[in-house]
Amino acid sequence: MNIVVLVKQVPDSGAERTLSQADHTLDRADAELVLDEINERAAEEALTLKETADAHVTVVSMGPDSALDAIRKVLAMGGDRGIHICDDRLRGADVLTTAKVLAAAVRTVEDLDLVLAGDATTDGQASAVPAVVADLLGLPQVTHVRKLEVDAGRVRAERETEDGEATLDAPLPALVSVTEKINEPRYPSFKGIMAAKKKPVDTVDLGDLFPDAAGFLVTRTRVVEAVPRPPRTAGTRITDDGSAGRQLAAYLITQKLV
Repeated sequence: MNIVVLVKQVPDSGAERTLSQADHTLDRADAELVLDEINERAAEEALTLKETADAHVTVVSMGPDSALDAIRKVLAMGGDRGIHICDDRLRGADVLTTAKVLAAAVRTVEDLDLVLAGDATTDGQASAVPAVVADLLGLPQVTHVRKLEVDAGRVRAERETEDGEATLDAPLPALVSVTEKINEPRYPSFKGIMAAKKKPVDTVDLGDLFPDAAGFLVTRTRVVEAVPRPPRTAGTRITDDGSAGRQLAAYLITQKLV
């Protein structure tokens, strides 16, 4: 079985993040970057399948030089090979372009059986890239999965959304995106970290994936202006001296809340 895991390096959600003054994209120079947690869970699912079947796991990521760290982490967890799509022309790529580039990289993997991804990254949260990749590859898409089984050339998954739960079944090859409920990812061992340094990672650019990439449309939108979120103002404190109820009612009336 050949499995591809799509991963992304994102800003640490607990760290300070700033935007570039030039184009209002993330300023990566000072950002603390990590492998997105939801991608760790997709990788864990791939590695769990690898333990129960004769599987080969390829890790695919699109990003600058630093994105190699995200690939190496999954290789340290137990992945077999990486594909790093690195091209300055892809800076600020939108959902459609990201999906087209990832799909092109996935096509280079022979005898593909399964593509695994997180349902939404913590930076963009568009929750659309896996579905678009599946459409471009012509694969069945099984999204928002919290439990996955692969057997006899088919995937069977429990899917959870805001509207309810469903059990889905699809033939392989297929694309599956997972939620945070799918598993708990393992930590790379020291042995795995050392082994990851020797595992192959192919670095490709737009020219490799799209030979006639001249005029390639990277984004269909642009941020015209960005301003910092205004600081929170101090609230109004009411001391109950017997008139707290009237003060509260007056405030609500002033704010047109009652």
